[in-house]
Amino acid sequence: MSVLINRSLVVAVISVLLAMITIQSGASIAKQLFPLIGPEGTTALRLGFSALVLWLVFRPWRALPKGRDWQAITVYGLCLGGMNILFYLAIARIPLGIGVALEFTGPLAVALFSSRRKRDLIWVGFAIAGILLLLPDMHGVDALDPVGVMLALAAGACWAGYILFGKKTNSQSSGGITVALGMTVAAAVLVPVGAVTQGLALLSWEVLPLGFLVGILSSAIPYSLEMVALRNMTSQNFSVFMSMEPAIAAMAGFLILAELLTLWQWLAIILVILASLGSSLTSSQASKPETA
Repeated sequence: MSVLINRSLVVAVISVLLAMITIQSGASIAKQLFPLIGPEGTTALRLGFSALVLWLVFRPWRALPKGRDWQAITVYGLCLGGMNILFYLAIARIPLGIGVALEFTGPLAVALFSSRRKRDLIWVGFAIAGILLLLPDMHGVDALDPVGVMLALAAGACWAGYILFGKKTNSQSSGGITVALGMTVAAAVLVPVGAVTQGLALLSWEVLPLGFLVGILSSAIPYSLEMVALRNMTSQNFSVFMSMEPAIAAMAGFLILAELLTLWQWLAIILVILASLGSSLTSSQASKPETA
């Protein structure tokens, strides 16, 4: 029995790690498309191809929401689209690892604000310290673009909305159908934006294969892997492993994009990771029933 449990846990750990690696690899490839079609065009291709793949995989037409259920799905999709385009606009100006660390403040804020325990103020302190270290120093040689920082934080706010409204849609349909419909809403809004700003460049044979690859790596594969992980580990353990995502993003930026970070920027990323890790662990402890 313990062997089966250990095997399931190993499968879950490998799945969540591969999910983080694929999504950050997809972001790295997406950034290489920016000189050709800009963040807007890249977002359009990612959302368009992702929506197409998710419709083919989950076939949401079998259980479409009805009436007012569409409101939550629509807001969820708008948050998903906003998270995507704001993040791409951000990493066009700042390194990938830093962008992910700043964006990560969104789900971290949701976790911390939902807690009423004073000990969680420690993790708030870590997160604030990390953000302060990443704030632009206008006089430094390695200064970050202030607009890029604000865009990444705005993407984090959209991520928070994505989580909150995603929970509201849980009772309406399966997770796969919800994501497929939300991705469709996001694509319906942002694909036309990319088409207007970039025109026929989106249909270039130099661009289309990379756009499809970004859609697969950034959405279809990681979502499927995360579903496997969640079936084999608790949501708290899942959150703990997801805390490593800013570091994986920084490594992907280094290996694929040759983006170098300063010691202080690495320290800031570590502080954000510690804040997320600590929040996940204390949430896990709080969820355990108390014994007399």
